Amino acid sequence: MRPPYSYRQDSAVPSFADDRPIIIFDGYCALCSGWAAFVLRHDRAGKYRLLSAQSSLGHALYLHYGLNPQDYETNILIADGVATFKSEACIRMAEGLGLPWSLAAGFRALPLSWRDRLYAILARNRLRVFGRRATCYVPDHRYADRFLA
Repeated sequence: MRPPYSYRQDSAVPSFADDRPIIIFDGYCALCSGWAAFVLRHDRAGKYRLLSAQSSLGHALYLHYGLNPQDYETNILIADGVATFKSEACIRMAEGLGLPWSLAAGFRALPLSWRDRLYAILARNRLRVFGRRATCYVPDHRYADRFLA
């Protein structure tokens, strides 16, 4: 686990606004893009910023955290400078949306290894099951300020 805000000391990671939690997602994956759209619709307080993994900043952050920048098998949640991955990241994202979505915290009753194994199965098969977008996800213009480039 890296210390909070470790990316600030990484010269390969461009500086960016990190005053709110950031969700990094695969912009070509229909499931992941659908999740991004869901967050935008249900995050009425505008808590989250979103970032496509295919962007230069997304790519740099994937490398910084030792992830494969060509195979986006996890969403990343960066909150207070700390990155979380896989099932825990998804649960924390849902918690940030408030009720009823925060009830996803109940999944913590399952052991982390089980949750992450299920997450890995879904991540490996997401493009085959849900499809791949022809273009990277672009939000409705109303949400442009919620995206990092």
